Amino acid sequence: MKCCCWILISLLFVIDKAILAKRPNVLIILTDDQDVVLDGMHPMRNVKNLIGSAGATFENAYTSSPLCCPSRASILTGKYAHNHLTFNNSMSGGCYGSHWRAKDEKHTLATILGNAGYSTFYAGKYLNAYHGLEVPPGWQHFFGLHGNSVYYNFTLRENDHNVSYNNVYLTDLLRDKTLEFLDRRDKEEPFLAFIAPPAPHQPFTPADRHMGAFNNTKAKRTPSFNKVDKEKHWLLATSKEIPEETLSLMDSYFEKRWESLLAVDELVASVIHKLQQSGELENTYVIYTSDNGYHIGQFAQPFDKRQPYETDIQVPLLIRGPSIKPGVTVTTPTLLIDLLPTILEWIHLPLDPQMDGQSLHPFLVNADSYDAAADMYYNRGLLVQHKGEGNLRTYRSECPMWKPEDRLAECTRESACHCQDSWNNTYACVRNFAYGINHLYCEFQDDEDFAEFYDMYDDPQQLRNMAKQMLAIERALYSLALKNLTKCAGAASCSIHVF
Repeated sequence: MKCCCWILISLLFVIDKAILAKRPNVLIILTDDQDVVLDGMHPMRNVKNLIGSAGATFENAYTSSPLCCPSRASILTGKYAHNHLTFNNSMSGGCYGSHWRAKDEKHTLATILGNAGYSTFYAGKYLNAYHGLEVPPGWQHFFGLHGNSVYYNFTLRENDHNVSYNNVYLTDLLRDKTLEFLDRRDKEEPFLAFIAPPAPHQPFTPADRHMGAFNNTKAKRTPSFNKVDKEKHWLLATSKEIPEETLSLMDSYFEKRWESLLAVDELVASVIHKLQQSGELENTYVIYTSDNGYHIGQFAQPFDKRQPYETDIQVPLLIRGPSIKPGVTVTTPTLLIDLLPTILEWIHLPLDPQMDGQSLHPFLVNADSYDAAADMYYNRGLLVQHKGEGNLRTYRSECPMWKPEDRLAECTRESACHCQDSWNNTYACVRNFAYGINHLYCEFQDDEDFAEFYDMYDDPQQLRNMAKQMLAIERALYSLALKNLTKCAGAASCSIHVF
């Protein structure tokens, strides 16, 4: 009798493993500071062909926080920053802080899929303040970068120990680690693989083989390039034109950003080819995106993110996988917090009501027949928020034209002392989409109760702040929507319609 029971248990185990193996794999490639508006996808031939043309490209994908650590925390949890409490890139600002480690990190993409029987793998930049003291919960195979993005001379937490590298290019190492995982993993288990290369983040270092690939490429001269706009919030309105020598440096950085992405494009091709060889590609969802966008010269701001404009908040998003038709375009407005709920639907796990995002799966499978802009009943307000890091301690003596009490941050001689952040660069915005409506409305926490409003159909470059021309009722509705969005928790309360 015991023998029969053990046989039955063994058969059930084999059947369970077989069912589990049929669940789709999930592969995520997350770049660092890759824009859309300034042609940041130009170098990505393989990404566009092997993911976009083979699946879906999103036209209206956004980050909820245009800064690395808050955005990455949102991707991992499916939550807005005001719920996971990671507001900037410092530990004091919640980046890998005590609240994150004690609470939210225990309920991430990795722990959820790991508990569901997935083999989990992470390689690359994790959170900016992570320094390798332990492997974050849920990751069975972990190769996490210590600190912020670099290309050479780095340390990885490799499972139970730290390993330092010198003359090794990080993007190439991440490619090799990923291919090794795909070769050696248990093929009877589905996998989650998360690859986070440094490109095109500062210091913008291309692989040797790609240096000069975009020689003489200049930063895109948009209508707002090097234009001081006195109708913008304080940090931008007090700026000055960028001097010529800094403009030349910016052109060099623009060129190197594109060149640094070529190794990422090769990584994507290698991984897709490996999945194709093993016969797993058709059962794998592949997501390509970035944590935030980037500006170079817009509104006389040399190079950074942290601003509520399309350059900084719009991100690339391409997805291929089972049931997604090839070569489709998704017009539905999307946030990075939507990725985790979407993955849960893909693998048939219940959606967590504490997550603020919503599943994109219905829009993906119907992308060829559905246009959100033409839907008279579609309406979604996306929250974008940032908490300025400027304080008395962030003063830089190399920029003596500013004073400590200005509470500015990211002021460098390299940027001609055009500071990239400040205490009053603290805002909440609603990126509002509805039938005939494409708006951005922002409120700043400053001494002026400053607001900005743009009709993106009429003014896609955000050159005219129309906040003072808004009808009182319109401004009141937007203000109420922001009040509700910045307090919302869970998809039900975060699905807010402005009108």
